[in-house]
Amino acid sequence: KNLAKLSSKLTTSVWSLRFAALMTLIMGVANLLSSLTPAFRDRLLKLRELLPLGISNGSRLATALAGFALILLSFQLLRRKRVAWYFTEGFLLLSAFAHLFKGLDIEEALFALLLAGWLLIIRFQFHARSDAYSVRQGFIALGAATVFTVLYGTIGFALFAHHFRTHFNLWQALQQTLVMFTSFANPGLTPASNFGRYFVDSIYVIAIVTFTYAIFMLIRPVLVRQPASPAEREIARQTIHIHGTTILAPFALLPDKSYLVSKKGSIIDYMVEGRVALALGDPIGPIHDVSKTIHEFKLLCDQNDWLPAFVDVPPDHLSVFAKQGFRSLAVGHEAIVNLETFSLEGSRNKDLRYIFNKFIKLGYTTDVLTTKIPQKIKSDLREISDDWLITRKGVEKRFWVGWFDEAYLECWPLMIARNQAGRLMAFSNILSAYNEPVATVDMMRHSLEAESGVMEYLFLSMFFWAKENGFKQFDLGLCALAGVGTEPQDAAGERAIHYLYEHMNSFFDFQGLHHFKEKFHPEWQPRYLLFPSYSNLPGIVWALSRADTNHMPITGEFIR
Repeated sequence: KNLAKLSSKLTTSVWSLRFAALMTLIMGVANLLSSLTPAFRDRLLKLRELLPLGISNGSRLATALAGFALILLSFQLLRRKRVAWYFTEGFLLLSAFAHLFKGLDIEEALFALLLAGWLLIIRFQFHARSDAYSVRQGFIALGAATVFTVLYGTIGFALFAHHFRTHFNLWQALQQTLVMFTSFANPGLTPASNFGRYFVDSIYVIAIVTFTYAIFMLIRPVLVRQPASPAEREIARQTIHIHGTTILAPFALLPDKSYLVSKKGSIIDYMVEGRVALALGDPIGPIHDVSKTIHEFKLLCDQNDWLPAFVDVPPDHLSVFAKQGFRSLAVGHEAIVNLETFSLEGSRNKDLRYIFNKFIKLGYTTDVLTTKIPQKIKSDLREISDDWLITRKGVEKRFWVGWFDEAYLECWPLMIARNQAGRLMAFSNILSAYNEPVATVDMMRHSLEAESGVMEYLFLSMFFWAKENGFKQFDLGLCALAGVGTEPQDAAGERAIHYLYEHMNSFFDFQGLHHFKEKFHPEWQPRYLLFPSYSNLPGIVWALSRADTNHMPITGEFIR
């Protein structure tokens, strides 16, 4: 009984997986080294009595190719790829036979067979799927390229035999093409002209490109080609209306999101970039279901060969994430204005008071549109937005912000500011946290002809409107990198973030955004990035940079 338990632990342990991947890597390196070193003379003599020389030479090349493949596959085994497991088993068996046929290398052949046996025992650890469509495309490409190359090579060798020092009939041409395409070998083939060398090289190029493309397609993680279905979005909407308590809740309903719905009805909204599944904020649902929902998300990512990461997470559930194996890194601070105590009185707010009074004297007014926006105003909004983007040499962002869309602007109250002549000068929509008296701003843009300070005036007007409508806090959003890594005891990663904040401001204006929000004297609350391992961090950062600039067409209506 104890032996059975020990065996079960060994076959499911992450260390057994790492051991198998390491041994596969070592086997691959051993194959490459073995293909470059001569066989033992006595073994080689015995082998030549049994096998033709051509098979021995071909086995040497097969050993090298299998070694290269095993090195690549060892890293895929760490990702628990099912397809990689199948290929590894095949290449290990090929290695065993190749070592025997190459030089009676019994030791290497036995090692390959033992490793294949161990991988068979722990086969249930390899459950990460590849993208089904990509796998089909890979096999189709491989099959099509094989047929094309066989026809191309066979006809070519038959028609251009005079370019080689070998006479080809149709059957010999077919054999020569298959050997070159599958083993990159050309036994007995000597081109007699430049055209002959070009023709031979072209077959190699086709084979290399085909196999590379096929392998890439076969190991791709599952791709999300279509965000959530209407039914899934309706489930998310209902859950968010009941349990949404943060200003990230509205962004969970943007049409670029997919959803995990837990067994108890909680949701995690996410977007997949590459093989990184980026979830926005904490799970939305009952507090007692947070841990299980995170676990279910990890399982989903594990099955689809995705790396899970949570973005813009408040500190409330960091301990729960830690128990699930996530590391945390502070990535900035959220600026939150207390509307119950905010006013323009006192010396502390004299600058804000001056700006607000200045615009009142200039004849500026604000309105909040809560119903269908007239077409004339939509056209003005579009013009302001386009000019604003051009001046900033930017494009619309996504994932954790909304983007200019007339339907989106009609989902939430929209504040507009007009000058004395009644011309629209600035606008911003006002979102809420559903079940908490917290408002926030998403899209905020102004005309190039507006007076300096128009955005401060617009924000102050939104504060007063929100306070009149029962909101107690106004969240100004995340200031990326601000306030992170300033203390000696902070983690090395956070100190590195502080270095970026100090030295990359000329590129991203982190400090300018922080300075603007600091004018309103907010309370600063930390926000975190949660991720499995520091080795995954570069890929996750890349995915984040892609998530808010990816402009693939998105289907699905904006809902509130």
